[in-house]
Amino acid sequence: MPVSPAAPAGIGTGHAVRHPVAARRLVWRTRVSRADDAGWGEAMGRHRHTVTLTINGETHDLAVEPRRTLLDALRDDVSLTGTKKVCDMGNCGACTVLVEGQAMYSCLLLAVDCQGLSVTTIEGLGHDGQLDPIQRAFIEADAFQCGFCTPGQVMSLRGLLDATPSPSDEQIERAVTGNLCRCGAYLHIIDAGRRAVVLDREAKEVRDVHVAG
Repeated sequence: MPVSPAAPAGIGTGHAVRHPVAARRLVWRTRVSRADDAGWGEAMGRHRHTVTLTINGETHDLAVEPRRTLLDALRDDVSLTGTKKVCDMGNCGACTVLVEGQAMYSCLLLAVDCQGLSVTTIEGLGHDGQLDPIQRAFIEADAFQCGFCTPGQVMSLRGLLDATPSPSDEQIERAVTGNLCRCGAYLHIIDAGRRAVVLDREAKEVRDVHVAG
């Protein structure tokens, strides 16, 4: 199965979507990080912005540099390390989170641009101490080996199922192709996606019964 199929303009590989202006900002951020003028970089660090992020339903007030990515803010400022930092340039999908319910690469988003938006990470899935149905599906399908790409895979599928409760096999495959699995467990990951559809539907039926009762 191809890992990086061709995608329409503005769309990243797989289900996760690149922020419309993130690519240009990524180029700028990369130039900053590689700049020979260290003094200029230090000056940039002194100009911090206060941003309020809503992460997994909780509000966090952070003072961040304008160039700080959402990924770095999640991991270093909020200590939510389930979102993995691997390529840091929008190629692997390990950093996928949900922004307003849509799967996005957090390494391509600036933290300041997420002011007022709802962000969900892998730590925000599951309820009452129970695993999310997609997490359960990954266990049942033995869909991970080293597990480093798993959070991004799970978040991509969560975004898919929230938008499309009964996806086709093609949609499931499309959702996970933007997440690179270096262990090559793609068949098991797709199997987990199929299982997740059933488990997610069952979980929603149980919740509906409780609400109705």
